[in-house]
Amino acid sequence: MGFSAKTEYGLVALIELAAAYGSGELLQTAEICRRHGIPERYLEQMLTALRKDGLLRSIRGPRGGFALARDPALISVADVEDALEGAGQGERQLERDSPEFVVLHQLGERVDGARRAVLSGLSLADLLHDSDSLRQPQPMFYI
Repeated sequence: MGFSAKTEYGLVALIELAAAYGSGELLQTAEICRRHGIPERYLEQMLTALRKDGLLRSIRGPRGGFALARDPALISVADVEDALEGAGQGERQLERDSPEFVVLHQLGERVDGARRAVLSGLSLADLLHDSDSLRQPQPMFYI
């Protein structure tokens, strides 16, 4: 169970913004889109939703752009998913009450709870650290 395209693109953009957080630099959507091949109008919609949810701040104008509203260590992946998808996006009503459907529903709730716990424990700073470590040149060992 991965992420929707919306959440995935939003997280990629937020990792970029997390990298710029310490410098106070604003990033424009066109720059993020160019780096990652994300459709600009789609990203603008996501960033607007994240801004409305208080995760981003924006400044208009030719030197404007987006920045994180708070430290990347204080923004969890679950916060981002909730802002983009809505809290409880995967919930379904139990339509059948046979024991087999009840068991499957209970299993789904356990899986959702475990997923939520993992995403709540990961911050944008964690994702940035992992991304940066993948960019580091790997040592070559010769025999």
